[in-house]
Amino acid sequence: MVSLQDWLNERRLKTHKTSKKEINQLLAVFERDVADAQAETLSADRRFSTAYNAALMVSIAALAASGYRASSEGHHYWTIQSLAFTLQLDAKTIRKFNKFRQKRNISDYERIGMVSEQEVGEMITLAQELHTMVVEWLKKNYPELIQE
Repeated sequence: MVSLQDWLNERRLKTHKTSKKEINQLLAVFERDVADAQAETLSADRRFSTAYNAALMVSIAALAASGYRASSEGHHYWTIQSLAFTLQLDAKTIRKFNKFRQKRNISDYERIGMVSEQEVGEMITLAQELHTMVVEWLKKNYPELIQE
């Protein structure tokens, strides 16, 4: 079975000492981004990308609390994959989040108008669900890192 330590040995991750301040800043970025993702004056592409970033921020918080951060190459991918270890997130949800990552890359860098309103809603919902899971996980496992 693969572990975060294995990924560290493979240089996919780096060790990282987080702080309450860093975790709370990541959670604040989540709050801003999930609110912005619901601004209907923005394009579906931009709202999707912003909701994706919100989900990524809470995923980074979980990885940081565990003592790691993703190395620069493929950092979004490895951060998403790490949810299997940090939150014990199911493979189906991780695959969905990764598909959203791929769609976000295309919509940010290659093509416009490829994100549907339904996908925006699904990405916002996923971000909110991850936030709830991460906050509960932090309270249970790292209460010193979470602001009450």
